[in-house]
Amino acid sequence: MPIKYGIQRLLEAIPTIFVVLVLVFALLLFIPGDPILFMLGVVGTDSIEIISPEVYEAMRQRLGLDQNVVVRFFNWAWNVVQGDLGHSNRFGVGVADIIWQRLPATIYLGIAAIIIGLVLAIPLGVLAAIHQGKWIDHVANGLVLFGLVTPSFWVALLFVLVFAVYLDWLPTFGYTPPSENFVEFLKHIAMPATVMGIDLGASSLRYLRADFIEQMEQDYARTARAKGLPERIVFWKHVLKNSMVSFITVLGFDIQRLLGGSTIIETMFAYPGISFLMLQSIFNRDYAVVQGVVLFIAILVIVINLVVDFIYSVLDPRVRYA
Repeated sequence: MPIKYGIQRLLEAIPTIFVVLVLVFALLLFIPGDPILFMLGVVGTDSIEIISPEVYEAMRQRLGLDQNVVVRFFNWAWNVVQGDLGHSNRFGVGVADIIWQRLPATIYLGIAAIIIGLVLAIPLGVLAAIHQGKWIDHVANGLVLFGLVTPSFWVALLFVLVFAVYLDWLPTFGYTPPSENFVEFLKHIAMPATVMGIDLGASSLRYLRADFIEQMEQDYARTARAKGLPERIVFWKHVLKNSMVSFITVLGFDIQRLLGGSTIIETMFAYPGISFLMLQSIFNRDYAVVQGVVLFIAILVIVINLVVDFIYSVLDPRVRYA
């Protein structure tokens, strides 16, 4: 994929990011509760009467809440352009620092979920397409049905009940960095990653199976068989490579969907990722952190789309980007 095309896509994404930020900023204004009272730890029906008007007004001026809404937004947007995402009222540090602290946990969880999803989707999808109507096909269809119909939070509760309560194999919450204790890291990440991986794998498996069946009937597959190539070579080398083009499209959308769905999983397992951070910040009216996380996720979605386009050109040399 040419660098010029990538730069063009990034420039085209700027208006999208701007619209997302405007919507988030506007929606935060409608959330009930006063961020100053949350910051001071004074929340209740008569909270405003507990602190002096002078202190309250001084806090409003320090946070810039006394300014016009439009002025506040453009001041914040200008700071973002300069690399300043703002300051967290709750944690007392920069928003960028908080995101970078939570980012490794989210990356580890996302990579683990993708690996589990691919391990489920690719072998089962190919085998189910090759052996249509047989037991492996029924197993694959059952997994698809389970993954698409069952809510992720219910699967998470089921995992907690079995592996944490009954078997006492895995912890129910928390996170341990792999640099500190790799075994504990695997134990803490196992359940949330598997729940997300099942969701990802079920959706991808369905599309891979359907496209693989279609690709098996194409002329290039018949020609390969006519040349005397073994069926396993035809399936795993030629058909699978062509099926991966559409599979990557579905996988890209599913990964973006998991960015939103991970909020539920991270919350249920008290996993300290950026999705859990955003939910906590909404509850604590820490608007700067919410806006910073949304900006980061928007940029991440754009990067994922660019990576998908790049993989297209690798899997199919006929794809060219002008």
